[in-house]
Amino acid sequence: QVQLVETGGGLVQAGDSLRLSCAASGGTFYSYVMAWFRQAPGKEREFVAAVTWSGGSTYYADSVKGRFAISRDNAKSMVSLEMNSLKPEDTAVYYCAADETPRYRDATDYRYWGQGTQVTVSS
Repeated sequence: QVQLVETGGGLVQAGDSLRLSCAASGGTFYSYVMAWFRQAPGKEREFVAAVTWSGGSTYYADSVKGRFAISRDNAKSMVSLEMNSLKPEDTAVYYCAADETPRYRDATDYRYWGQGTQVTVSS
């Protein structure tokens, strides 16, 4: 079983950048697809980005494509989310997720979750 811990959230202004990190432990990191989801108050959890086992393929929600970049370092058991040109609508709790063979965009397919980190973007 893998444990996930997110760091890097905070309060920023619109147009700023922020980098989230997720450290994994207790599992075989390279065997997991890693993803980021987010949940804003009163809204359902939504897919943000995913990266496949070797990092060879990445997937993004249309709302973040071109602004966010997901990457992973299998040697360090970490996945990151670089967020640029942040908008107030990006405000949410961001969660790191992992599973061996998920449908990338489907939160119900991911068995392992971090506790979340708050990102707030002011206008």
